[in-house]
Amino acid sequence: MATDPFPQRLPTLDRLGVTDPSIVSSSEVATEWLNAFSAAITQNDTPAVTDLFLKDGFWKDVIALTWDLRTFEGRKDIKRLLDARLIATGLHDLCLLQEPLKEPVLQKVDHDLVWLRFCFGFATKHGKGTAVVYLVPLPDSKWKAYSLLTCLDSLTDFPHKLGPLRNSEAEHGGWEEKRQKETEFSNSDPTVIVIGAGHSGLETAARLKYIGVPTLVIEKKPRVGDSWRDRYETLCLHDTIWYNQTPYLNFPSTWPIHTPAAKLADWLEGYASFLELDVWTSSTVTKTSWNDSTKTWTVEVNRGGKGTRILTVKHLVFATGSGGHPTVPDIPRKASFNGSALHSSEFRSAADHIGKKAIVVGCCNSAHDIAQDFCSHGVDVTMYQRSSTFVVSVKSIAAMLGAVYNDDFPTELADTYTTSLPWAVVRRLHQRMVPMVAETADKAILDGLANVGFKTNLGAHGAGLFALYLERGGGYYIDTGASQSIIDGYIKIKTGSAIESFTENGLRFADGTELQADVIVFATGYGDTRDFMREVCGDEVASKITRVWGLDEEGQTAGVWRYCGHDGLWFANGNLALSRFHSLHLALQIKAIEEGILNKADVVI
Repeated sequence: MATDPFPQRLPTLDRLGVTDPSIVSSSEVATEWLNAFSAAITQNDTPAVTDLFLKDGFWKDVIALTWDLRTFEGRKDIKRLLDARLIATGLHDLCLLQEPLKEPVLQKVDHDLVWLRFCFGFATKHGKGTAVVYLVPLPDSKWKAYSLLTCLDSLTDFPHKLGPLRNSEAEHGGWEEKRQKETEFSNSDPTVIVIGAGHSGLETAARLKYIGVPTLVIEKKPRVGDSWRDRYETLCLHDTIWYNQTPYLNFPSTWPIHTPAAKLADWLEGYASFLELDVWTSSTVTKTSWNDSTKTWTVEVNRGGKGTRILTVKHLVFATGSGGHPTVPDIPRKASFNGSALHSSEFRSAADHIGKKAIVVGCCNSAHDIAQDFCSHGVDVTMYQRSSTFVVSVKSIAAMLGAVYNDDFPTELADTYTTSLPWAVVRRLHQRMVPMVAETADKAILDGLANVGFKTNLGAHGAGLFALYLERGGGYYIDTGASQSIIDGYIKIKTGSAIESFTENGLRFADGTELQADVIVFATGYGDTRDFMREVCGDEVASKITRVWGLDEEGQTAGVWRYCGHDGLWFANGNLALSRFHSLHLALQIKAIEEGILNKADVVI
């Protein structure tokens, strides 16, 4: 076990006191456990239910029982969940799933870690869902649950308008006029306003539209996708096409594995058009007010050259990115610098700086991409590393994701499996995997970086990239080539001393050295995700939202895709995979509220 403050332990064979349990019928074991579980659920026998779990087992719920993203650890907490929500939820019709990729399977996760994974479908009073169970063996040949996920997939009375439920009417003329009226909301106001037409905003709007919730997306830029299109020209997604699919509309089989930002921008523009999403571009929300009696927002929208509209809506969704305003360190004597200093969000291309000297402050994804861009254009570039960085190769990331995100695996099921284990367990698994990758597949690149003085780490508590992403939203580099440029000396490195001040010709450091530069790019991240919400909604509303992003005490992402502390206010943030998956759950929560199914005050655990 890694040295850290976390008490959770993996259910290793040694800890359980058993030998290799490979000679079992996975289907028989799963059926026996599910029959006992189903009987206890039917009888509302919560002690019997909890007895089917290890003492330190987990129940993770995605809006099925709790209308929230929750994780309950240990029998006492699981019983607390069931005592509060089992009768109210009306869990029933539990059915073992036997189709390919969902059938019970014994998995050897590591040399000392084996569990039996299976799926079952279930129904509640208001919806249907999918569950994933991880059973582990005990010395008496019994199997108990180490972890259970319950995930709501749909609302029974309000199904997604897909497949056989799609629009079946033939449009003989008038479609364009109808779409224009729909987008303008000429005769009514939307139920939801989504602020931001990036991937999170559009996917949330699509989920809401096809569950019957009128939704308007407000985008300040001239075109859908400009939030990606206006970034630096060399920006390319570092994870794979299969991990980044969009709901209802998959990338074609000709799509590259790693998507350039400009190509993704065009895709999102087409996505909004093909799915008939209602988007106002070149528009900004200038003012809002919340009526706590009617539970509605009054929203003022400046439509650029099209005047101002006042709308009354039930929900505001902020999909303005995972950070706030660009963060630039306050360094003395900036006015004395004769060159150009800018944040990475303002940087476009190294082609604008050929023949100059450059410094990139920062050493995560954007910093490396920009430094490599300078290097490729023959610019003399130095990267200033303030603290150590987790570095992993793009090939290793692709291999990790490729187990379930590939051409042969349904994306929806991959998402369910990816979220099926609680973070406390995933962290322990990554604490095993990350050092192994560093010592094998990525050893040469990491050793090479160490030899030239570039400082690396294994992530928070040795848990790698995903821990850094979920807890900090950064602190890592997925290596697409810049590491080799650093090793070969084409990108120079400055570490070990704080920046003291600007000079006329560059930066001076606390150790007395100076780096000369004509351009300095600060790849130093972004501020609080709540920044834009505070500007639009004011301090009184903002004071009720204590945290957005990072992990709460249960290992769930705080304030995103779930209740954030204020009625009718939501945040939709995350990479393409998180947005694809959880946009559904945000839409289901909003629909349930609008149909009188969900009253947050009634859900007390």
